[in-house]
Amino acid sequence: MSRPIILGIVGDSAAGKTTLTKGIAQVLGTENVTIICTDDYHRYDRTQRAEIGITALHPDCNYLDIMQHHLSQLRIGQPILKPIYSHTTGTFEAPIYIKPAKFVIIEGLLGYSTRGARDCYDVKVYLAPPESLRAEWKVKRDTQKRGYTEEQVLAELDKREPDSEQFIRPQRQWSDIVVSFYPSSEDEDQANGHLNVRLVLRPTIPHPDFTEIIKFGNGNSNSAIRLGLDRDMGKPVDVLEVDGHATLEQVNKLEQLICSDMPHLKSICDRESNPELGKIAGTTDETLQSYPLALTQLLITYHMLKATQIHH
Repeated sequence: MSRPIILGIVGDSAAGKTTLTKGIAQVLGTENVTIICTDDYHRYDRTQRAEIGITALHPDCNYLDIMQHHLSQLRIGQPILKPIYSHTTGTFEAPIYIKPAKFVIIEGLLGYSTRGARDCYDVKVYLAPPESLRAEWKVKRDTQKRGYTEEQVLAELDKREPDSEQFIRPQRQWSDIVVSFYPSSEDEDQANGHLNVRLVLRPTIPHPDFTEIIKFGNGNSNSAIRLGLDRDMGKPVDVLEVDGHATLEQVNKLEQLICSDMPHLKSICDRESNPELGKIAGTTDETLQSYPLALTQLLITYHMLKATQIHH
């Protein structure tokens, strides 16, 4: 029996984990994917947290030992009895029995916080949007979906900042890919559909050969798709940037580079069959299409499929 391939998506509250996860799961086929949110491993419910004066971001507020144990079970293909935390009510519900599918996506706040947990992933992604953008996203989500007022959300962000700095952001160092969506400088308040993305590609996993990009930008630093070298947390990394205004033609070239490396990715690169790629819920009910998001989802999917080849 081949074991499941495990992807970690870690980032602070409202960093975009669910949006990223959705597209990846759709490309892999939702029937092939088990999604687990590590918020379910909270030790205290919302009322208890308020009484104790602890935030959900603090390791002491989470059963990290159980999370780590469950991760190692899933990795060998064993089922788990997973706790359930409801964001709607702020309380716990009955646990559910979960058998891992071919792919497992673990998203949450503290997924890389223990050595044992980190060893369970095949691919580790960290989401690092600028804090101002994350605050905007959090206000939007928590007022629309979780019944808070804007003041409450901003107060909560303030209260959580020390824990974000101490426990969440340092996990960036363990990731293979750091994803940062950010607004372009020309237009600070553009619609989400036009956010740029900056992908830090660490040499911890083998990335597709993106050197062709340098050719199609002709070394032009104003090109909508750029590849460069940089340092992240002191270590040398490749950086791939894709602007929100990149054209479909430019994006297709980049997708072909990713897909040409793996014949069975061809079907994924067919946009018709993956309408969810790059989809973002807009401020009203419309959905926006973001090429930078689609490319990010595609690159991560590539790594998961690559891992299946290595391990089978």
